[in-house]
Amino acid sequence: MKVVQTYPQRFSEIENTWITLADGCNLAAKIWLPDQASPENENHQPVPAILEYLPYRKRDGTHERDTMTYPWFAGHGYAGVRVDIRGNGDSDGLMHDEYLLQEQDDALEVIEWLVNQPWCDGNVGMMGISWGGFNALQVAARKPKALKAIISLCSTDNRYTDDIHYKGGALLMENLGWASTMFSYSSRPPDAALRPDDWKEVWLNRLENTPLLLEKWLQHPHHDEFWKHGSIDENYADVDAATLLIGGWHDAYSNAIPRMLEHLQCPRQGITGPWAHKYPHFAVPGPQVGFLQESLRWWDYWLKGIDNGVMDEPLYRAYLMDSVAPKPSYPARSGHWIGETSWPSNNIDIVKFYLSPKGLSQATGEDAYYTIKSPQDTGVNGGEYCIMWLGPDWPTDQQDDDARSLTFNADVISGELTLFGSPVVHLEVAADNTSGHITVRVCDVAPNGESTLITYGVLNLAHRNGHENPVPMIPGQTEQIQFKLDDCGYVIPEGHRIRVSIATSHWPLIWPASEDTTFTIHSPNSFIELPIFDQTRSQSVTLPEPLICEPYDHEVLQPSDSYRRLTKDIAGEVTEVEILNDFGKTRSNLHGLIKHETNHERHQINPNDPNSAKSVIKGMQFLQRDDWKVKTETVTELTCDQSNFYIKASLTAYENDNIVFERKWDTHVKRQYS
Repeated sequence: MKVVQTYPQRFSEIENTWITLADGCNLAAKIWLPDQASPENENHQPVPAILEYLPYRKRDGTHERDTMTYPWFAGHGYAGVRVDIRGNGDSDGLMHDEYLLQEQDDALEVIEWLVNQPWCDGNVGMMGISWGGFNALQVAARKPKALKAIISLCSTDNRYTDDIHYKGGALLMENLGWASTMFSYSSRPPDAALRPDDWKEVWLNRLENTPLLLEKWLQHPHHDEFWKHGSIDENYADVDAATLLIGGWHDAYSNAIPRMLEHLQCPRQGITGPWAHKYPHFAVPGPQVGFLQESLRWWDYWLKGIDNGVMDEPLYRAYLMDSVAPKPSYPARSGHWIGETSWPSNNIDIVKFYLSPKGLSQATGEDAYYTIKSPQDTGVNGGEYCIMWLGPDWPTDQQDDDARSLTFNADVISGELTLFGSPVVHLEVAADNTSGHITVRVCDVAPNGESTLITYGVLNLAHRNGHENPVPMIPGQTEQIQFKLDDCGYVIPEGHRIRVSIATSHWPLIWPASEDTTFTIHSPNSFIELPIFDQTRSQSVTLPEPLICEPYDHEVLQPSDSYRRLTKDIAGEVTEVEILNDFGKTRSNLHGLIKHETNHERHQINPNDPNSAKSVIKGMQFLQRDDWKVKTETVTELTCDQSNFYIKASLTAYENDNIVFERKWDTHVKRQYS
C-alpha cells in the first residue's frame, strides 16, 4: 500500500462550513477545495463536487478514512464535501430514524447548495459506504438534475430482505446490535470548539428526543411500507445516475450487487472483493485494491466527460476466494479476479444435488425422511452478521455446529469446483408447530475434517410464501419450500468435500423462533441448486494497487482491544457469547479532540429453551479537549417470551463527571410469526 503525499493540483481544507436549509437547519460540512476552484483565485475554474452525507460525525467519527480519501479527489480537481446529516455530529436538528424522507429532502437541498457555489461547475457525484451507500442510491432515485453519478459501497436495494433487520423473515440479532450502536453514536454532542455558544443546548435537545430505534424496528417484522420506503427495488427505473457498486464477500450486503446489476437500467458496474465492511483501499481481508484510482476513473468519465475507457470494463468484476482453513480473522485471502460482461452470467451452470441417504448426490436416491430440532445454541461459530469492527468476527470451524445439524456430504472432489452466485435450497418439509426457522449452510470440508463456511441462508417458515403476509405452518402438513442462500465466490480444491448442513437455529446471528419446532424433511424431493462456475470461459482482470492519502495526524493514548468469548456452564443450561470492542483512546493533532469509544455485548441462551434468549449491549462515548469533557453511557437489553419482545434501555450523559441527563425505557412489542 502506497501513501500518496503529492497531487497534480493544490487544494485547501475548509474544516467546517454551514449549509443552511430552507427550514433554517444548519448542516455542518467539511470541504476539500482545489485551489483552481477557489473564488479567491482571480481566474478560478469551477469543478465538480463529490458529496458524502452521513450521521457518523466528520469531526471525530469518519475523520481517519476521510483523510485517507478526499485529498485524492481534491488533488485531481474535485471538491470533496463531507456533510453531517441532521441531528448528528456538528449539525442542527434531530434525527428520528434512518433513511427518512426528511433525510432525502435535506440531501436534495445540499445538492442544490453545491450547484450554487461559485466553485462548483454544476456536476455532482455522491458516494458512501453503508449508510452513505444507502442514501446515495435513495437520493439518486429522487433524480436531482445535478447528480450525474454515484459510487455506492456495502449497501442494498431492499431494506427488509438485505439490511441488518431481518433475514428470510427471521429477526437478525444485528437489528438489536445496530439499534444499540446508533443509540450510542447519536448520544454525543457537537464539538464545543465549533459551537461554543450552543453545543450544550443542542446536545440536551438531542438527548431529550432520543428515539428508541429498536422498538420501532421490532414493530415492523414484515415487508411493509416502512421498509419499502428507501428501497430502490420498488422501482429500479427511478435511478438513472451512473452507478458503481462495490462490496465484499465478508460484508452483509453481498447479495445486493448482483441483483442491482441485473435489474438497474442505468449505466452501472459492480466490484466484489474479499473484504469486510470497509472501503477497499484499506479493507481486510486483503488484497486491497486501488479504490482511489477506480473511483477517479468513474468521476472523470461521468462528471468531466473524459473518455478514459472505464465503461469498457466488465459489468461485474469479482474476486474468487481460494479455500482456507477456518479462522476468527484473516489479514488476506488468496484468490483471483474475474470479469463477467453480463449478469446473470452465461458461464454458470446450475447443478442440482439431492439430499439423499448416501449424502449430497446428483442422483435422486431413495425415498427417506429426516427429522431435525437443533439445540438453540447451534450457530455459535457463525461469527458476525456484518463484519465491520475487524475483531475476531469471522466464522470459525463449523464442525461443532455441523454435529448439531442434519448434514449431507458430497463425494470427494476430483479437480477443483468453483461456486459463484447464489445457491437455492428446495425442501419438502413438515413441522410439528406453526412457526420456526430453517437455516442451511454450505461448507468446504477439508481432508482433516475442518469445515469452512462458504455461504448460508435462513427462512422463517411463516414467510415461505413471501414476506408481506406471513402464514403460519399447519402442523403435520407437508409443503414444498425454497429460498436463496447468500451469493458467494469460492473455489473448492481437489480432495475436499461440499457439506450441506440444515438446522433449526442460528444463534446468536438470528433471534430464536418463539416455538421449539421439529421439522421433518422428505427426500428425494429435497435438494440444493449450486451455481457451478466455469472459469475457463471467464475473463481474467486486474485492479490497480491500493493507494491511500497520508493518514490523519493523531496520537494513540490507549490502544484498541477486542475479543469474542464463548462459554457454557457445566450444567449445559446457559451458553454465552461475549464480545468486546474497545476502539482505543486517541487525540487529534489537528484540533486536539480526545475520543474514546467502547461496545460490550453479552448474548445468553438455554440450549433447550428458545424463549430464554437474553442480550445486553452497553456503549460508551467519551470526548475531551482541555477542560471540556463529556461522556455518555447506553444500555440496551432484549428478552422475550412466546408472545412478546421486552426492551429495557437507559441513557446517561455526563459533563465533567456530573450527570446532566438520564432516561430509562421499559416497553414491549408483540411478536408476529417470529
